[in-house]
Amino acid sequence: MPLSRIAWWVTVVVCLVAALLLLLNGYQGYSGVLLAVGSAAAVNLL
Repeated sequence: MPLSRIAWWVTVVVCLVAALLLLLNGYQGYSGVLLAVGSAAAVNLL
């Protein structure tokens, strides 16, 4: 697996974890933004 692909996976996972933590703390708007960023990063894995 190339290093660039690993970097995109790490970005997606970090965004999802951060979005979950923000959602649990009541920051719905910010978690939505992080989900959008994670989704955009996940497109690069296709």
